[in-house]
Amino acid sequence: MKNQMTKKLILSSVFIALGLVLPIVFHTIGGGGSMFLPMHIPVLIGGFFLNIPFAVAVGVLTPLLSSLLTGMPPIFPVLPFMAVELATYGAIISLLSKKYNMNIYVSLITSMLFGRIMAGMMVWILATFFMAELPSPIIFIQGAVIKGIPGIMIQLIFIPVIIISIKKYKSRSESQQSDGCI
Repeated sequence: MKNQMTKKLILSSVFIALGLVLPIVFHTIGGGGSMFLPMHIPVLIGGFFLNIPFAVAVGVLTPLLSSLLTGMPPIFPVLPFMAVELATYGAIISLLSKKYNMNIYVSLITSMLFGRIMAGMMVWILATFFMAELPSPIIFIQGAVIKGIPGIMIQLIFIPVIIISIKKYKSRSESQQSDGCI
């Protein structure tokens, strides 16, 4: 049990670290974060390998730590809705792929839809209760989807390939261990 917890913590830390580094790399080579969505990639992948609490923690901690360490995303008003969006990604993917054994694409697309809806709800909360100057939630979601089309395409193409490759490698490795080869 303790060994499993340690593995989950280490894996969560790896996804968080990737979520901190990828946006820096994209900004360095001239890619915009809101267009290519580099912080989303490790959170989405993490949802396939982590249980819900760990996937949610990765979704919340990644933008929080990035904001504190790099200033991206800005603490207000972007950090709150981004943390909710990414936490939702992790929770939905973990739930659908691990508990209900759903297809990679169904899990991925469903989480992306719910994440953006939750971000839109957070935009409404921030605008209504904290007087943040933000667009209406519908306009926000439309803008996020339209501006993020390149990142969404990257996610839909590369994340399934990465997940399938990791699962094949893991399966092959476990098979070799049970055969006594390793």
